[in-house]
Amino acid sequence: MAGKYLKEVVKQGKKVRWPTRDKLFPAIAVVICIAIFTALFLALEDLTASSIIEQLKNAFGGK
Repeated sequence: MAGKYLKEVVKQGKKVRWPTRDKLFPAIAVVICIAIFTALFLALEDLTASSIIEQLKNAFGGK
């Protein structure tokens, strides 16, 4: 059963039209840029939320 499945996976993998280098590297660059932008955005959002929570704790006498 597993052998048949793996043979089918290989068969389907050979049918895939893989991208050329000319198309692959710009796509990788886009993915890296989006990942960096998202990481920076989430870090900024985390710092902002942390600051707001700290200010609320101080305003209401939290420790």
